[in-house]
Amino acid sequence: MTTLADLLEPRSIAIVGASDDPTRIGGRPLSHMINQHFDGGIYPVNPRRDTVQGLRAYPSLTAIDGDLDFVLVAVPAPLVAEQVRAAASKNARTVMIFSSGFAETGAEGTAMQDEVTRIARETGVRVIGPNCLGAFNSETRFYPTFTSTIDRATPQPGGISIASQSGAYGSHIYMASHMAGLGIRYWLTTGNEADVHVAECIRLLAERDDVHCIMAYAESIKDGAMLVDALEVARVNRTPVIFMKVGRSEVGAQAASSHTASLAGEDAIYDAVLRQHGAWRVKSTEEMLDIAYACRPRIYPAGKRLGLVTISGGAGVLMADAAEDHGLDVAPMPEDAQAEMKEILPFAAPRNPVDVTAQFFNDLTLVPRFTKAMLDRGGYDALIGFWTSVAGSPLLGTPLLGHLTETMKDYRDRLILHVMLTDDEMKRRYDEAGFPSFEDPTRAITAMAALMFFGEAFANGTPDVLDLPDLPPLPGGPLGEREAKAVLAAAGLPMVEDRLAATAEEAVAIARQMGPVAMKIASPDILHKTEAGGVRLGVTTGTAAAACDEIMAGARAYAPKARIDGVLISPMVTGGTDVIVGAKTDPVFGPVVMAGLGGVFTEVMKDIAFRRAPVSAATARGMIDELKGAPLLKGARGQPPADLGALAEAISRLSLFAAAHGDAIESVEMNPVRALPGGCLALDALIIKREV
Repeated sequence: MTTLADLLEPRSIAIVGASDDPTRIGGRPLSHMINQHFDGGIYPVNPRRDTVQGLRAYPSLTAIDGDLDFVLVAVPAPLVAEQVRAAASKNARTVMIFSSGFAETGAEGTAMQDEVTRIARETGVRVIGPNCLGAFNSETRFYPTFTSTIDRATPQPGGISIASQSGAYGSHIYMASHMAGLGIRYWLTTGNEADVHVAECIRLLAERDDVHCIMAYAESIKDGAMLVDALEVARVNRTPVIFMKVGRSEVGAQAASSHTASLAGEDAIYDAVLRQHGAWRVKSTEEMLDIAYACRPRIYPAGKRLGLVTISGGAGVLMADAAEDHGLDVAPMPEDAQAEMKEILPFAAPRNPVDVTAQFFNDLTLVPRFTKAMLDRGGYDALIGFWTSVAGSPLLGTPLLGHLTETMKDYRDRLILHVMLTDDEMKRRYDEAGFPSFEDPTRAITAMAALMFFGEAFANGTPDVLDLPDLPPLPGGPLGEREAKAVLAAAGLPMVEDRLAATAEEAVAIARQMGPVAMKIASPDILHKTEAGGVRLGVTTGTAAAACDEIMAGARAYAPKARIDGVLISPMVTGGTDVIVGAKTDPVFGPVVMAGLGGVFTEVMKDIAFRRAPVSAATARGMIDELKGAPLLKGARGQPPADLGALAEAISRLSLFAAAHGDAIESVEMNPVRALPGGCLALDALIIKREV
């Protein structure tokens, strides 16, 4: 099994295409390692020179005595495969390829990249790249990279590491981290990912005890199962993964596909899978760095109760608003505790946010007294303190830090973030005391929301592990609504009763027995029945014959070659709320299940929740709760609440069905499902099989 040591802890490195010019791509990594005093063997390969940057040069890899651990390749693309074979012959564990001109350029480049992948599979050598910017291990001073950031900023070892598909943006993240004072231990860029993927890098980092936080950047994921596995390793090891997945917009997704020569999955599914498996997705580098910085104390609150202590009422309101936006619970202090705080400071606002007012200037002991009261009596999982420029005052800053340090020594499992305007020296002192600080209160709230998310993810453990049902194979040929309903009913899904009428006379007889009915065209070749004029609702006995004839005639006009079995008739179901429940086989993550309110909520507002399938009923209930329209299911405006337990069970059962048939179905959908006070009932169903 490959480990991070195989990739970034070699005893020797050969550089094929090594340049004597330290400014060139083939010269920069050599210059970095010479200047940073890498203590392993360095072997420049350049058949046109006797020495390169003062080191003996070799005409080829095979001319170097003994085995090699790591081979760096910086030669034109048509020459790369030969060098990978030569590296394998030298028992190299890793080959890194700077060279571009592969799958990102078209068919010819793709063929060359496929050859590199084939060699890697046959020989067992691991390939990073091609078209990558490199990597580094700051602890061992190993710098196989041509990034210019090493010239400007020598990496300082720390607990944070970076895995990035993009070399240039990965380099940007590193430089921004360095400028923010964050120590980076490992940095890997994967480029075209002929062999090593960014998901595998995340796993390798998560397995390391010296990695406390991972920042990841990806444009697409080639192996969804590997990413899920990596995130679960990180969760088990309590290692936060801060993930920037780009390509959210249509234009962005197209750019990601052309840049990485791979298919980007549906963004909503990426978002759901990352959250489901404990990774926090960010939309900006600033947010990524803020969260990584806030992770330094390695305290991850397992709840969302947040206490706010401030010397500004206005700042307290601002933070409370931001906390609500993130779903945090700014619960009030208990009434008796508020009364006691009022006795200490009559004009304080002790509810939460707790405002100690300007009296803070006269009596700094108010800070520890109020803070302790919030921790002891308020039951808050974490605190944020707002001190503005007071913390930077030459007269007040040091006493404030002393009071906070003394207060928190008995609460080492509680996180407190601070908002302050101070100089670098005072900020450093707060950092060393385990108190991350921010200039902007809303940034502090966002960072706290992320850490609370990690705390819950770590506490909850791995997601659902469910046994798949033993279901029979799907029937042959395309499936119409009636067949789809029968298949799903056999899998335990609640389906409305229906009967097939082949003639108008049969339709009248069925309508007479059922009362008001819904009538729909029954054809395996017509999936969109409404577009074909194939739906009638509220049909009575007196109108059933005409409705049947109209539906059949409209279907024949819409699709003259379609097979028509007749008209499907079901009783009208009144009351309740329409929900869509479906599943699809995603090209990246496999079967995923979705649920959302029907109508405008699905089509316009995109109010849909996704999870990687299968899911338990408990997880399905969480999907329902996260819908913006969930109050409609819970009895808004005096309506009776729907049976959410039954709806959650239906979502779970459909997820199990989709997972069991993941190789056979493209998608499955129950739309609508009528969520009722006493259960739920699917009124329509569709199964689209995968093309073989």
